[in-house]
Amino acid sequence: MRVVVAPDKFAGTLSAVEAAEAIATGWLRRVPDAEITRVAMSDGGPGFVDVLHAALGGTLVAVTVSDPYGVPVPAAILRVGDTAYVESAQAIGLHLTPPEQRRPMVGTSRGLGEMIRAAIEDGATRVVVGAGGTGTNDGGGGLLAALGATADGGALDRGPDALADLRSVDLEPACRLTSPVELVLASDVDNPLLGLTGATKTFGPQKGLSEEQLLVADGRLQHFAELVDRKAATAKGAGAGGGIGYALLLLGATRRPGVEVVAEAVHLPETLRGADLVITGEGAFDFSSRSGKVPYGVAQIAAGLLVPCIALAGQVLVGAREMRALGIEAAYSVVDRVGEERAFAEPAAALSELAERVARTWGR
Repeated sequence: MRVVVAPDKFAGTLSAVEAAEAIATGWLRRVPDAEITRVAMSDGGPGFVDVLHAALGGTLVAVTVSDPYGVPVPAAILRVGDTAYVESAQAIGLHLTPPEQRRPMVGTSRGLGEMIRAAIEDGATRVVVGAGGTGTNDGGGGLLAALGATADGGALDRGPDALADLRSVDLEPACRLTSPVELVLASDVDNPLLGLTGATKTFGPQKGLSEEQLLVADGRLQHFAELVDRKAATAKGAGAGGGIGYALLLLGATRRPGVEVVAEAVHLPETLRGADLVITGEGAFDFSSRSGKVPYGVAQIAAGLLVPCIALAGQVLVGAREMRALGIEAAYSVVDRVGEERAFAEPAAALSELAERVARTWGR
């Protein structure tokens, strides 16, 4: 039996590489003669660079950049030939700041702009930005400032609060820096920048914005967009990463689903040809998984090749009908199998145990 194991990270417990290894280990205990290929995946969020480095090799370029509140943090840019892969979460990730210390009204995406500038100055002619897992909601103003954009009144790199006083914005210096470079926005988000389905309303609460702040922050971004380019604010993906998608689109970036970028880079379609089964997974498998996340992306590729796809997840929060709508034949929960306490205390062992049990059904 030929099995491809292609999970995302299990957020807070296992990296994608660790999850793939745990699933393979458990499967082989039940079906020792199975031929298993491990393909760690990402949708552009945390782990994006690690997954690509494991698959593609290349060189990691160490840099020090600003976190959302100006504190220096280490980051790494992956260089593969002329392409640089940049992971937004390394500079401005939500995980960098404890919940009680988050101040999303002043958090800035400047650190991501510093990473992109470093990649360009290192000689990259193509920069692919994984946009998931960010803790900022500034419309990408800080990113643009780091690349040379200037403003009259207010400030671009002090969070959404400072956007209120802007009178004009000059993007020309940033455009001049990035014009020789092909920019790619790798994102699982297709939300616009503003409104009921925009960056603030959809993702602001998880970044710490209160109900009252949601209205204020969206108004600040609206003012920013009216000064710069209101039409671009309506584009799919403009709301990615609290608006870093908007900033990158302003600079001419092409948007692609993050899982598609990774699948192409790790040659997932070629790996799936001739497989008997593909196993994917993530921390929480729910209906939002359809929004460009790894299980849905893997399942779509598998369906095109007539390979059945199942999912192993920390938690499964969809029913059978929704599961099949996502292209998943069956999904299994670690928490349901071993309990929440053990699932978090021994994530690799618990996931292996689940994989071993599932192999009784699917490993024949």
